[in-house]
Amino acid sequence: MSESERKDNAEQAEFRSYCQEWIAKNHPGEPSVRLPLSPLEIMTPEQMAYLQSWQKSAYDAGLVGCDYPVEVGGGGRGDCQRVANEELVAARTPYYPNVIGLGMAAPTVFHHANEELKQRLLPRLFSGEDIWCQGFSEPGAGSDLANVQTFAERKGDKWVINGHKVWTSLAHFAEWMIILLRTDKGHKYEGLSYFVVPIASALGKGVTVRPLIKMTGETGFNEVLFEDLEIDDSYRLDELGKGWQVAMTTLLHERGAGGLVTPRAGGLKSKSSLSISARNVMELAGNTLRGAQRASDDPLLRDRMVKQLIREEALKEHQRRARVSALTDHPMRLPLQNKLLASEIAQDTAALALEVEGPAASLYLADENAPARGQWPLAYMNSYGMTIAAGTSEIQRNILGERVLGLAKSK
Repeated sequence: MSESERKDNAEQAEFRSYCQEWIAKNHPGEPSVRLPLSPLEIMTPEQMAYLQSWQKSAYDAGLVGCDYPVEVGGGGRGDCQRVANEELVAARTPYYPNVIGLGMAAPTVFHHANEELKQRLLPRLFSGEDIWCQGFSEPGAGSDLANVQTFAERKGDKWVINGHKVWTSLAHFAEWMIILLRTDKGHKYEGLSYFVVPIASALGKGVTVRPLIKMTGETGFNEVLFEDLEIDDSYRLDELGKGWQVAMTTLLHERGAGGLVTPRAGGLKSKSSLSISARNVMELAGNTLRGAQRASDDPLLRDRMVKQLIREEALKEHQRRARVSALTDHPMRLPLQNKLLASEIAQDTAALALEVEGPAASLYLADENAPARGQWPLAYMNSYGMTIAAGTSEIQRNILGERVLGLAKSK
């Protein structure tokens, strides 16, 4: 019996056994399409269709939204989403495509929407049938989120939206967007309101989605332009002018510090994907020749790989500690540290892999001579998105210093 199983209560233990049995019978195996490193880089309809089908099957089996009430499409369980996540990742399944919906939109809708909207939106979000995106960043408002200028003007029981959102992952597939809008130009924070917007049905009729091609050649990012888009006031979450408070619910869950556990799968090891880990760098070093020796014979590289492995193992223990209330001195510290550390460790791991590859690191995906099918250069370039998303590493350190350690605010 594993340590996690020994700590399960009766409901969790029963659910863990169920998850293990279901995964053993329903693991999709080698994907039929080449999958990107993460759901944020999904580019083709074929990739999305494959992953949506996988999420739908997991949801139908009760492994997605486990802890949400049955009335809104959840499983009605208590602290069981963590169990499903552990078993799905351990089994190296494909990841879920609706990452923004599950991690940000779902808890925000659940905590702030009216009951009719919850019951309408959440089941199809959990199943992956409706993909979601996030409309926060703008060309002039990224790190300073409270400075968003995309404006919603009220006309009766309708709102008319005009403005420009950017870095909008998955907008090219999304049916819905969670969006922070300015509804009052006279107040910075109190002038913000929060809405959900059906963007797919409005394409060409007030909504334009344009791809932003990254240095990787991928098009997971987009910019979204609104021109006189009219939506109903029923799509507003919480009270008018409470957008900043609602956005904090979104950001807390995006950073892993929210109260609801995000449904998660992943870890698939296939011919078309790569897991960013020190162990995989070690395997790469064992297969990489440098003259008459392997890269793994270099004592300096060996030392760095072991140090990176220690950092990864420490992060795992850090995540376990966060689940023990007696070891948690501040509710935000460990989750916020986790986002900061996980993104920077992944970036450092990918950078180390490029050093192992040496000159061959210049070979990319389409080159048949590229080590590991050119996945490590891709992983390194994509890693910068994770140290920026949900607040840059610098912002994360500011939040930890000011809100957790009580240090003076930075100028």
